[in-house]
Amino acid sequence: MDSTRVTEHPTSHERPESGAGPTDPRGALLRTQEPPRAAPAPALPAQARMGDAPAEPGTSAPCAKSGQAPSEHSQPAATEPDPHRPRPAPETIPAQPGGEPERAGGVGGALDRRSGQGVPPGAPMPMRRDGDRLRFVGAATRRIARGIDLDEIVMGLCRATVPTFSDAILVYLREPLPVGDERPTGPMVLRLRRTDRIPEERDTDTGFMPVLQQPEPVDLAVVTAEQCEVRPGGALAEVLRGVRPVFADAPAAHDALPELLGPDAELTVPTGQRAILAPLRGRRRVIGAAVFLRRPERMAFEQDDLLVAAQLATHSALGIDKAVLYGREAYIADELQRTMLPEALPRCTGVRLAHRYLPAAETARVGGDWYDAIPLPGSRVALVVGDVMGHSMTSAAIMGQLRTTAQTLAGLDLPPQEVLHHLDEQAQRLGTDRMATCLYAVYDPVSHRITIANAGHPPPVLLHLGGRAEVLRVPPGAPIGVGGVDFEAVELDAPAGGTLLLYTDGLVESRLRDVWTGIEQLREKLAATAQLTGPDHPPPLEALCDEVLDMLGPGDRDDDIALLAARFDGIAPSDVAYWFLEPEEMAPGRARRLARHALSRWGLEELTDSVELLISEVVTNAVRYATRPVTLRLLRTDVLRCEVTDDVPQLPRLRQARATDEGGRGLYLVNRLAKRWGATRLSAGKVVWFELNHA
Repeated sequence: MDSTRVTEHPTSHERPESGAGPTDPRGALLRTQEPPRAAPAPALPAQARMGDAPAEPGTSAPCAKSGQAPSEHSQPAATEPDPHRPRPAPETIPAQPGGEPERAGGVGGALDRRSGQGVPPGAPMPMRRDGDRLRFVGAATRRIARGIDLDEIVMGLCRATVPTFSDAILVYLREPLPVGDERPTGPMVLRLRRTDRIPEERDTDTGFMPVLQQPEPVDLAVVTAEQCEVRPGGALAEVLRGVRPVFADAPAAHDALPELLGPDAELTVPTGQRAILAPLRGRRRVIGAAVFLRRPERMAFEQDDLLVAAQLATHSALGIDKAVLYGREAYIADELQRTMLPEALPRCTGVRLAHRYLPAAETARVGGDWYDAIPLPGSRVALVVGDVMGHSMTSAAIMGQLRTTAQTLAGLDLPPQEVLHHLDEQAQRLGTDRMATCLYAVYDPVSHRITIANAGHPPPVLLHLGGRAEVLRVPPGAPIGVGGVDFEAVELDAPAGGTLLLYTDGLVESRLRDVWTGIEQLREKLAATAQLTGPDHPPPLEALCDEVLDMLGPGDRDDDIALLAARFDGIAPSDVAYWFLEPEEMAPGRARRLARHALSRWGLEELTDSVELLISEVVTNAVRYATRPVTLRLLRTDVLRCEVTDDVPQLPRLRQARATDEGGRGLYLVNRLAKRWGATRLSAGKVVWFELNHA
């Protein structure tokens, strides 16, 4: 039967050389019905996998089953490899300890391809090619670059070099580390930051075999000095100034290593070229040094290993520089956020407060959310929560300005809608794109009422004493910074035992849910928490805040969260005494009599003398300049509070009266006898108050 040959024309990169026969592997690929016979050639040993039986000499592994023709894409079997094609380099970095030998050499040993000498069994193989070093440097620098903070970068350097490159490493860093363009003052001090080494004994599971007939290993972890001061003009200063790594036996490092490691460094540093001292230089200055060590039974470092050490030192130093800068920026951001938010809320009459703040991420602990509680005249308190767009340092700075403005406006005792109006003007002065939402509420514990104005903020939730949670209907308003918008305030009941929850949208809005769904979940969470304590006992404030934050899922942390909870205790009408006094000379005497009767009714007769004296002084100053009736109010809570209100806007100031002055000593007595006192300007006058402790 005739056989028909079909010849495939070679492509441009497969064109055969002149004189190449059809069976030459460098020629055109021929396909026939029968496999082509290759010219006899010496067989190569097959690359057997782990566990396969070794091939017999002179045989080769078949490429197909017997009796089957090779496929169209199969390689010819038992053909001589192309001598012009280089063997591919190994893809992985050869592990130094316990490396597999390339070919047998000696008894149970391996041959070094460069020197041809045998390597004892279990001893680490050197890096055989320049490609091995390049792959090692690439893997090591990637591991170092993964670190963010200082400790992660130093640990990455140690883990990348031990045991692949060295048996031990010592990393010294400057103390303190310079930040950015700072010019360090004083002498350079290096402190041992981290050390790492191969353990003296390892089990056989890790592939380590004890070295036979080797000298006693030197303990590379012994360091006699963990801190050293670099002497100007000394050997260590010269090596650090040179920047390039040096061997331990180099003349420059002969005296530098004992200065760095301590006077007994000869006991810890191996002889010969088994130690490398590499300076760590950042962007502008030397920030430390690294010492790479190998045991005496290990092959010594080579000249090319200095380049490897230089690359490791450079990448580590630049990473440390960036980590220090990042740490400084994170510290500034944390301090900025800490100073912008109140460290502790004030103690206000008739209300208890709790608060929480959660940043959007731990790596950026700054944002534009804020909360505040501001005491107001008449035992009232202003509750504020706001949210500036974004959660960056710029947002935190704008938040701080708006919070300061809100505190100033609250001190003027302006209505809530007027406060939001002035905040809107302030935001427009800061910039055209400075947008924020804010909710401002004023609680009066005497009247048990609360006045709320809203500027585009989520509505508050009121948890009643019986366990019912209610989303308050407050006009939404426009965000602060829009301009030209009128804000509206509403006055609502604030029953005793109720809890008002103010929050930012980060608590109820995320990528997984819209804001109204989150508000409904918050209302249900509050109601469920209140059921645990019963209808007659409200849940504790701190525990309530923790329960509210537990409603957040893994995908709900898209924004900062500010939370302010206010428990309304109020002041009972029986604990309030209120009078109007005409601005006349008899007013101080009448004020003393009224106060005496009120204290007798409350059982506080022990405070009668002090209260009469202080009320007489304050009322006398008020009626001297007032043109309208003066109000006197006594409040009995955990303290006894006295408030005197008049229509004169000038605030009294404490001053030292001279011996010839007839007056000026009233506030001095108030300052000495009262627990606390103060004066606050109102929209139409002022109020002077003082507090006394009672049993």
